[in-house]
Amino acid sequence: MKFDVRRLRQLAERDFELAWREGGKLVEREGRRFEPADKGRPHPLYDLIQRVRGVLLKLGFTEVPVPMIVDKREVYRQYGAEAPIILDRVFFLATLERPDIGIGKRKLEQIRRIVPGFDRVEELQSVFRRYKLGQLAADDLVETIVREVGVDEQQAGQILSLFEELRELRPVPTDLTMRSHLTSGWFEILQAMRFRESLPIQLFSVGPKFRREQRLDESHLYESWTASLVVMAEEFTLEDGQELARRVFRELGHEPELRLKSATSRYYAPGTEFEVFLKHPRTGEALEVADGGLYSPVALANYGIPYPVFNLGIGLERLLMVETGETDVRVLVYPHRYRPLELSDEQLAELVRVKEEPATEAGRRIREAVVRTAREHADAPSPCEFTAFEGEVEGRRVRVRVVEPESGTRLVGPAGFNEVRVYDGNVVGVPPRGWEDDEFLRAVRERGVSTGITFMDAFAARAAAEIERVARSCERSVRVRVRNVKQPSDINLELDEVAQRFITSRRKRIDVRGPVFTTVEAEFE
Repeated sequence: MKFDVRRLRQLAERDFELAWREGGKLVEREGRRFEPADKGRPHPLYDLIQRVRGVLLKLGFTEVPVPMIVDKREVYRQYGAEAPIILDRVFFLATLERPDIGIGKRKLEQIRRIVPGFDRVEELQSVFRRYKLGQLAADDLVETIVREVGVDEQQAGQILSLFEELRELRPVPTDLTMRSHLTSGWFEILQAMRFRESLPIQLFSVGPKFRREQRLDESHLYESWTASLVVMAEEFTLEDGQELARRVFRELGHEPELRLKSATSRYYAPGTEFEVFLKHPRTGEALEVADGGLYSPVALANYGIPYPVFNLGIGLERLLMVETGETDVRVLVYPHRYRPLELSDEQLAELVRVKEEPATEAGRRIREAVVRTAREHADAPSPCEFTAFEGEVEGRRVRVRVVEPESGTRLVGPAGFNEVRVYDGNVVGVPPRGWEDDEFLRAVRERGVSTGITFMDAFAARAAAEIERVARSCERSVRVRVRNVKQPSDINLELDEVAQRFITSRRKRIDVRGPVFTTVEAEFE
């Protein structure tokens, strides 16, 4: 089924509650119409995440979650005077301050237009008061009004829509931030782990980080993924950390280049921060894919940690850019938004389908019999008829014939066995022979990808499905005919919407035409 999205949008603009109720009538509650596909397709980013996890587990690291929400005070503890610069790139969280909702005389009149005779003002005011105090969750508000005030779900939604206080809620900023890197959470974790596990402690986490980038382009996203690891040990040197970084990348199949940074972030010890570079296969440029170093003893002291800590953070999208040769991180992560749709002829062929198919075994035998009979007697001069099937369908005896009542022609028209093939993005119904002088048709026939469907296959499927339908009724006969085919639907073919948009956008063509002129008749006892 397909929804009329334009109508729904227009209705929602006028009356959302009405549109919501009307939308509910469009979805079915019963029946089994869907089966999951045999196999899904993973996103390459998550495949890489699994590989990285496997390498770090192999190297003895323990996986732990790192909080995504960080109080800005933690940034000051780690960065000191540099904290304001760091906070400039983070997203701060905000909450909605719940309003006082009063029910005056005017509001009561409006409510009574929705619920005639409404008199449970105190109960409704009690619900609003508990909502204001945080004793009632926002997503329970409608349900609570229904239960305690004695109105239905539709009326509860309409009542809430009367209060401007709820429509005009404004975010109130807090001191909570979305982590801009995983380091912001490691300090507290190591502080707790110090008294729970003996040294050395090796931990890692893989997850997203969020940065308020000045622009979103081929190398910048608000959200990106990092594999971050830390080692806390009684003895650990920068050389140890660099060698560990090399080992991680070698396990992943890369030979890295390490470069010390000339300017060090304040949460690292001076002169210990380094970057990891890999050569991009398409551009030939060295691309920074990771950053590491030894945490500053000053930052560690703020958490009561007296031991050296090494940290390495790997930018997974950047690493994936190297592995795939992609140059635009947006295309890499969000191909459905940034990469033009590309379909091979093989993929297009899979998107061409027979629309109506028989549902029963008898129906499928009828389809096969119609195709076989039409092929055997295609050139028989008309008028003529040939019995294709005799047997039972849905418990009723039936005789199915392929006929051509008009004289001076043949049982099947010239295009009856045209095959649907895909060539260079075009969907074409091509005859099995002839037209050798047509260069395009010759290329389609010789090099095109077959859908495995002929015009007769599709027509026979429709005829069999129609015979099944009539068998379930009280009708005694049915006649199914196809004439001159001008478009896929004439011959019971359909192209997936994806294929249609692709073909149109590439200015290719769907050329499924030709004279078929075939009739199937069925008579029931």
